[in-house]
Amino acid sequence: MDKGELLTIARPKHNEEQLLELEYAIDFATRAHEGQKRKSGQPYITHPLSVARILTKWDMDIDTVIAGVLHDTVEDTDVTLEQIESLFGRDVAFLVDGVTKVGQARSGMRNLESYLPQTKDNLTKLLIAVGQDVRVIIIKIADRLHNMRTLEHMPREKQIKIARETMEVFAPLADRLNMGRVRVQLEELSFRYLMPKDFARTKALLDSRLRRSQRKLIRVKHEVEQKLLDEGIDFEMDGRVKSVYSLFKKLDRYDGDIEQIHDLIALRIITDDLDTCYLVLGVLHDLYTPLFERIKDYVAQPKPNGYQSLHTTVQTPTGQIVEFQVRTREMHEYAERGLAASFHYNEQKLTDAYKKRHIAELPEHLKWIKDLQLTAAKAGKKAIADSKKLRMDLFHDRIFVYSPKGDIWDLPRGAYPLDFAYRIHSDVAARTSGFKVNGAMKPFSYKLQHGDTVEILTNKSASPKPEWKNYIITAHARDKLRLQLSRQNRNLLEKFAGKLRIRPE
Repeated sequence: MDKGELLTIARPKHNEEQLLELEYAIDFATRAHEGQKRKSGQPYITHPLSVARILTKWDMDIDTVIAGVLHDTVEDTDVTLEQIESLFGRDVAFLVDGVTKVGQARSGMRNLESYLPQTKDNLTKLLIAVGQDVRVIIIKIADRLHNMRTLEHMPREKQIKIARETMEVFAPLADRLNMGRVRVQLEELSFRYLMPKDFARTKALLDSRLRRSQRKLIRVKHEVEQKLLDEGIDFEMDGRVKSVYSLFKKLDRYDGDIEQIHDLIALRIITDDLDTCYLVLGVLHDLYTPLFERIKDYVAQPKPNGYQSLHTTVQTPTGQIVEFQVRTREMHEYAERGLAASFHYNEQKLTDAYKKRHIAELPEHLKWIKDLQLTAAKAGKKAIADSKKLRMDLFHDRIFVYSPKGDIWDLPRGAYPLDFAYRIHSDVAARTSGFKVNGAMKPFSYKLQHGDTVEILTNKSASPKPEWKNYIITAHARDKLRLQLSRQNRNLLEKFAGKLRIRPE
């Protein structure tokens, strides 16, 4: 990766003024890193340029791309943050500072057994600190992706450390951002280093199976393409091969029997709108025999990370079993690039919002970022105390629950109805007298399930109770309940003091 290649990739995505600024940043970083080498022996500048290339491919805004070019200058050279702000502006300096802090938190971790717990704790604290701008996280994921792609040059001990950290921290983080393709890449690269024998065996099994089924699949692809063209449907079609790591995990569930796994290759059909997606689904079911137990509507009920698509598995007249994924172009972009796709579809809104240090109009499955920001705003004194709660919110599996009106709300798995109530509004939660879940009364101790519809029952005479602490798990709900109980105690004290004709201190 060199200056010319990066500018060529960036040219269609940015205007001339932005390209000049990017070129200046490249020259600045090249001078700053002059004489530095990577473990591979290549000039160090190839790494930040490669990170910037990844960010450009993800259609990130120009400030993020420039921060990718400069992300190691403060930590690894004599360049100061003040210089970066003076030359490239406050936003770029803020991003570089955030990435630098994440890097510093990971320094000094030598013991393998304590490495990952420390990493998660420190990363969580730092995510609180940089939660004001999620682009810091995206730059860090791009940085990690390139480091994983060049990990062969590191000593074996370092390979294991970095691969484990990637598998346990950065891949789940990419998944939380709905960056599906990136998560798969990070997992695949980590698997290769952590379990090389299992990786080689599973890859050989996958390659062997693909060679056997590819010719038949091409025939199915041509049949479907012709049928959709005959129906006058505008579409794109490509294929998705299951990753080696995903196959390894699935084989474990089927006692190693690959004959039980029917989604090694999925044909993906991309259309302009949702109505056409359902129309395509009908065409597929007319053409082949659908396996009804394997039809999944992730549009009506998205996956916990926000993934949306229609999945169906069919059997052809020759007995071949094939999986199809049908989605709109926008769904496909979110499935592949997650939050990064927001910068493509909502670029102006998001850019303006970030200048105010505020994220606006994010999809519901990414509203946890808003919670991260709220925690960041008041982290200060209690950042360490809140880190475990936030880590649970961040790395815990997510579920979607619904209001009676059909609105979707994103919560960590294990959340209670009170967590949902506080997400709706703290005043509503304060007046809660009970809950109906899927039309049936449920206790406060009920743990919400993915897809539940929750109705909050309120009463004017109801008020927050100290024991509610046992029935909430989200940091947001805990903060709101703590504030309400404190205010309630203050009011009772004032009322009691009034009766005694004394003023509380």
